[in-house]
Amino acid sequence: MVRRAHSDQPNDRAAGDGRDLGLEQFEAVTDDQGISLDQLSQAYAQLLGKGEDPYEPPAAPREMEAADVIEQVQDATRDDACELCPRSIVEAVLFVGHPRNEPMTAAQIAALMRGVPTREIDELIDELNQFYTAHGHPYQIVSVDAGYRLELREEFWSMRNVFYGRVREARLSQAAVDVLAIVAYQQGLTRPEIDERRGRPCGALLNQLVRRRLLRIERSPQKPRAARYYTTDRFLDLFGLASLQELPQSLE
Repeated sequence: MVRRAHSDQPNDRAAGDGRDLGLEQFEAVTDDQGISLDQLSQAYAQLLGKGEDPYEPPAAPREMEAADVIEQVQDATRDDACELCPRSIVEAVLFVGHPRNEPMTAAQIAALMRGVPTREIDELIDELNQFYTAHGHPYQIVSVDAGYRLELREEFWSMRNVFYGRVREARLSQAAVDVLAIVAYQQGLTRPEIDERRGRPCGALLNQLVRRRLLRIERSPQKPRAARYYTTDRFLDLFGLASLQELPQSLE
């Protein structure tokens, strides 16, 4: 998957509608609107031992613990198939991209690598683009302002639009809603504190919510290893809130 350059979707371009790739399944638009503010408030109330239970007990309580392990374990055979070299590292950095979806500068990329000066980054990017063209890859690295992005080639935009315009938006699991509620009502908790309040490990759920940009991490200079979790502006937008002060306060 390639990160989009902008949050707005580009205009459709003539490159086929993607039916030959089996994208017809995404043409059924759903009315999934995600979770509600009420559900978030109820989840927090339930965790405090108040209010009605908003969901049935999970059938497999160890599911997330297993997912946590899966995220940390890598298949050695897959590692062997990937050549580890400066070029592949640059590609990986651009594939992940900047946390704020900004172009990555050559200096930023070089800072993440050992023994590779900034001046070599441009050469490595040229090599990658030549490789992509020679092998018919649907993406390329483009220069944006003073940095770089890994983007889908323009001739494939219409297929991307089919996917992003029709795909069903994934719902958060009830476990993820619980964790989101804890952080929403108690900003700045560490992972152990969140684990304690929920009564089970929350590492995989926290990672999921950070990836979805509903939570963000802050670290103090005094204790850089103690990550603290806060909700994001995207969280406020999702629930239609101007600020955290608008969260339901009936729990008090």
